[in-house]
Amino acid sequence: MKNKSLVKISARAGYSLALLLFILLFDSCASLSKYKGVGRIRRYTIEQQSIPAEFDGFTIAFLSDTHYPSKFTRKRLAETVRALNDLSPDLILLGGDYMTDLSYADELFASIGSSPVPYGTYAVLGNHDTRNADTLCKAMLRNGISPLRDTADTISIDGARIFLCGVENYRTSDKQWVERHTADGFTIVAVHSPDYACDYSLGGNALQLSGHTHGGQVTLLGLYAPETNSKYGRRFLSGLNYTTGNIPVITSNGLGTSRRKIRFCAPSDIIFVTLQHDKKKRPRVITTKDRPGN
Repeated sequence: MKNKSLVKISARAGYSLALLLFILLFDSCASLSKYKGVGRIRRYTIEQQSIPAEFDGFTIAFLSDTHYPSKFTRKRLAETVRALNDLSPDLILLGGDYMTDLSYADELFASIGSSPVPYGTYAVLGNHDTRNADTLCKAMLRNGISPLRDTADTISIDGARIFLCGVENYRTSDKQWVERHTADGFTIVAVHSPDYACDYSLGGNALQLSGHTHGGQVTLLGLYAPETNSKYGRRFLSGLNYTTGNIPVITSNGLGTSRRKIRFCAPSDIIFVTLQHDKKKRPRVITTKDRPGN
């Protein structure tokens, strides 16, 4: 009897372990999107008092690290544009590291720039872009994309405004200029590396959107990544995380690949952010959900 009981307990433990591994594998690896090449549409709602009421429901699509045409092929670019058109954001923001060869610049930017957005498409540079920054920015402008090179733009609705700041080089850019904007109101900070939020002061009214880490690109069930591309390790590896000053940082896994054309347990993604004015005097609330791309 004891032996049978032990066998049953062992079997239950085995089933439970197998179920746990399946959940971890599905959560970290499964591509939930209907768009080939876009593993997931990751949705976040940002509620904050400094967001004007006029911006309730304002949406931003953020994509990064296309490294076109690595694993991110021409067909996957077309699927990404289809996803953007279906999402119909108010603004598109690009996070850097665009291509492996400059000859693809117009093809990439023309495709992304074709998505109709009422408040425009903006872009910052990544570490792979700095050597050819001027050439890339000219290609952006030719295709209706506004490069942000340590510059800011104001987005206005019915007299209310938020700020959009783009950092050109997260290692060498001016350390204080972003904070000067966040002091005046809610500011979206676009910078290639998530480390920027901890290295420099952003002030209290900021949301940072970044890429660079690729979510590790190859991970062990999302729990361990041999490479993080961040001096803070896994802290800002993927998704929503916070600085010690409680500033939210959303890091995209990116769409392409670097060095090796492989992804494992680090699904490619598009980040989709919805802004909400928080009418109540309460701490910032941020909700998030991974959904299929529909």
